[in-house]
Formats: sequence, C-alpha cells, structure tokens
Amino acid sequence: MDKDMKILIVDDFATMRKVIRNLLKQIGYAKIIEAEDGRVAFKELKAQKIDFVISDWNMPNMTGYELLKAIRADGDLSKMPFLMVTAEALHANVLQAVKAGVDDYVVKPFTSEVLGGKIEKIIKKYNAQEKQREER
Repeated sequence: MDKDMKILIVDDFATMRKVIRNLLKQIGYAKIIEAEDGRVAFKELKAQKIDFVISDWNMPNMTGYELLKAIRADGDLSKMPFLMVTAEALHANVLQAVKAGVDDYVVKPFTSEVLGGKIEKIIKKYNAQEKQREER
C-alpha cells in the first residue's frame, strides 16, 4: 500500500476532519489536505494531484454525493478512489452512492483499523484494474 499518496478529506466539520487526519496519521499517511465542502474539494482536485478522496455524505453547498457524481463525470478524475463517510448507513443513501460509483463507505464512528482496511481494499482494487488494463 502506498503510504506516500495524497489524501483529500472532505467534511464540513473541522473536528471531524481533524479526527480523520489523526486516524490517517496513526496508520502512516502524512500527505493529507482538507476541504470543508464538495465545491472546495472539487477545486482542489482540479488544481493539484490528489490520489484518494475521503468525503462526508451530508455537507452544505455541495454534498458528498454531488461531489462523487462530479468526479465520476470528469474525464481526468473519473477513476479517483472515493471513500464515503456517513453518520447513518441508510439503505437509500448507500444505494444512491453505490449507483453513483462510490468505492466503499464507512459509518461514523470508526477506528484507524477500519479506515485503513477500507483504504487498502480500494487501492488493491484500483491496482488490479490498472494491471488488467496494462495487460491488454
């Protein structure tokens, strides 16, 4: 797993961004940037190379779902690994996110082990897909 990748945390609550940042640091990630909503996050994604997005579901201005749809519709960003964070695993929300192309989701509260496991699973999937493309 590439601990050198740059991760974007998107959440409207600064405290939650700090919690996720600290959990990521506990499992070895150091390149972490933050955005307070989907609009700011999308601008960051267009402005610099980011390798992974961890986004809250419910946010003002542009929700995590709207951010996910914008990323999947953008040619340059469409393959961006995306982990959704939600306070409640409502079936409708999860189904909506899956249909929009979310890679996985995690329900608050969660541990560094759970977060690390989700990130590792998503990265393995992306690496396998990249390897398949190269072999064609």
